[in-house]
Amino acid sequence: MHLVVLGTGIVGTCAAAWLQRDGHRISFVSPVPPGEACSFGNAGSLSPSACLPVGMPGMWKQVPAWLRDPDGPLRIRPGYLPQVAPWLLRFLRASRRSEVERIAAALRGLLAPIFESYAPLIERAGAQDLVRRSGCLYVYSAQAAAARWRWGMDLRRRLGVDLRDVGEDELAALEPDLRGRFRFGILAPENGSTRDPSALVKALHAQCLADGATQRMAAARGFVRQGDTVHGVRLDGGEVLECDGVVVAAGAWSRPLAADLGLRVPLETQRGYHVTVASNNLALRHTVMAPENNLMVNPMAMGLRLAGSVEFAGLQAPPDYARADVLLAKGREMFPHLDASRTTRWMGHRPCLPDSLPVIGRAPRLANAWLAFGHGHVGMCGAASTGREIAHLVAGRPTQVDLQPFRADRF
Repeated sequence: MHLVVLGTGIVGTCAAAWLQRDGHRISFVSPVPPGEACSFGNAGSLSPSACLPVGMPGMWKQVPAWLRDPDGPLRIRPGYLPQVAPWLLRFLRASRRSEVERIAAALRGLLAPIFESYAPLIERAGAQDLVRRSGCLYVYSAQAAAARWRWGMDLRRRLGVDLRDVGEDELAALEPDLRGRFRFGILAPENGSTRDPSALVKALHAQCLADGATQRMAAARGFVRQGDTVHGVRLDGGEVLECDGVVVAAGAWSRPLAADLGLRVPLETQRGYHVTVASNNLALRHTVMAPENNLMVNPMAMGLRLAGSVEFAGLQAPPDYARADVLLAKGREMFPHLDASRTTRWMGHRPCLPDSLPVIGRAPRLANAWLAFGHGHVGMCGAASTGREIAHLVAGRPTQVDLQPFRADRF
């Protein structure tokens, strides 16, 4: 079949690569080059442990203080609250304990096979050097401080995540740069990361092109349909790209495309910021997550990446790089000896659904349209297994992941 994949981020690229393994002919459609947008600036985590939703029990109690704090992890731009309020109400309903347990179980099923799902794609593209499995350290100022997050860690353990407590001396031995600031840690040894998320996407995309895919630098505006079948994709300028099927993987820009397929999906953009410290003088070997600082730290090829901010302001508002400056200040607090003389800042749009579960599956009432978007904070983590499951659906094979929780009509 000739399949059009809308999107050249990590999810769309992985879906295309898996579909090519079944012999399908792929046409990419995207107005931006591969590996840009959200796939450029994410934290690079490849973490089977990242199965907790964003909304956790009791979080609602913290939201007012976060919104009053200009340096807090959450911000809603003035004037945007009326638009995002319905989404936030759904988000709060999904943060009930029973819902969190259900959501975490579904995410664990999607994320557990991260590395086995990526392996054939990375090997085919010769990109093994971009992925490492060095583990992730969750770090705390003291063991008592970790109690605040104990319920979530215990839920991870119940779902089969390998987690190991690390005392102060061992933590300092694992990561000397953490000495003095953190006295307790939890090691997730199965976790990994990518040295360069954009380079990883570009390598996989380049291999897709080498294997016969084509790239159209254009925006998709809708679809040509007859009955339950999509026959083509309408591009900007009025051209129609004919096809035998379509995969919608356009990240935060997927909502109007889903609507043209008859779906109302509450997709919102959580604008994420990062700072990359090119002058990094640290010797970190693990990805480090500091919950007390609301900061993820990943040593990358281009420097030390600091990420961990959420802003609601829609797709059109300009960046507010003061949000990135807050991340740098937190990084300096964590690592007083960090050389931050050369830094870059970035903002991108995470495609988020209120229950932290992406949409993965066939579009309801359509025979040849498939959906793969809304991965939020776990795009790099869930992309390869999502692509594998889309290929199974297209081929009519049983899926290896239970996709019922990810269905598009759950809202």
